[in-house]
Amino acid sequence: MNKKKLGLLIGFFLLLFICFYFALVRWVPGFGAPMLPVLSYVPPFSFDNQQGQRVTDKDVAGKVYVAEYFFTTCRGICPRMNVNMKRLSDDLAGETDFRILSYTVDPETDSVGRMKHYADSLGADPQRWWFLTGRKDSLYHLARNGYLLDDPKNNALNINEQFLHTQFVALVDRGGHVRKIYDGLKQDELDELEKDVSVLLKEKAAAPRIANSLYTNQ
Repeated sequence: MNKKKLGLLIGFFLLLFICFYFALVRWVPGFGAPMLPVLSYVPPFSFDNQQGQRVTDKDVAGKVYVAEYFFTTCRGICPRMNVNMKRLSDDLAGETDFRILSYTVDPETDSVGRMKHYADSLGADPQRWWFLTGRKDSLYHLARNGYLLDDPKNNALNINEQFLHTQFVALVDRGGHVRKIYDGLKQDELDELEKDVSVLLKEKAAAPRIANSLYTNQ
């Protein structure tokens, strides 16, 4: 085989490889994208959902889920966030291993009954989207030390004087690891969140546990 034919053959296979690669990037979610880092590990938890059922970390083991914090009497960012969560839930309705966990920051007001009324008003599927209430200190500790949605140093303050109000949401993988934090009000980040959910749903093995360190820089 002369050099000209060899060069054409190499060029053909190189072009074929490039086309194949870009086809994978275009059609296979997450292909070619950097792996999402592990930010923290969600510790065990136990709260009541809008159906009055106890929900623990074991109920989301092996699932991919999004965690957010809100309160039912909020007239600011919460309604907008939950409209966005409803859209996310609808878009991923066919994914049986996907969940949304919406925790209240005002458990004294947000009883199981109130949470059910709120969830029903959104048309939330109680099998896939849980509105959770319980002890305030447990809810806040989980937000800060598990989901990294607030600085853990705020746990040192008097719990009765605290009020957590955040527009950020956490994406958690099948192994209970927080992989990324998103702004629940920005459409570009919500689009990214939906894509990343699809990527994590295809992951089979969980990443190793690491110490929660987003705020400690350790």
